[in-house]
Amino acid sequence: MRITCPHCGARDAQEFSYLGAADPQRPDGMAASEAAMANYVYQRDNPAGVHRELWYHAAGCHAWLVVTRDTRTHMIAAVEPAKARKAGAAA
Repeated sequence: MRITCPHCGARDAQEFSYLGAADPQRPDGMAASEAAMANYVYQRDNPAGVHRELWYHAAGCHAWLVVTRDTRTHMIAAVEPAKARKAGAAA
């Protein structure tokens, strides 16, 4: 599988580290229950189909990326810097 980094271009997936789903929302640590924090840390969906994932370009520019990928075919529909996504969400 090849991932097209917005900074470095198309690279082999071995250059990247996979973190997981890009969309879970972290509970407020001070106000969250123990069960809510445990669910956030350990409970993950395993979708078949299009999924937004966090990838880290460890052997390249060291950027965090949000990769939209179909888990059945590994076809990548989009790659965007995670930093740009966070900035857009704050606006």
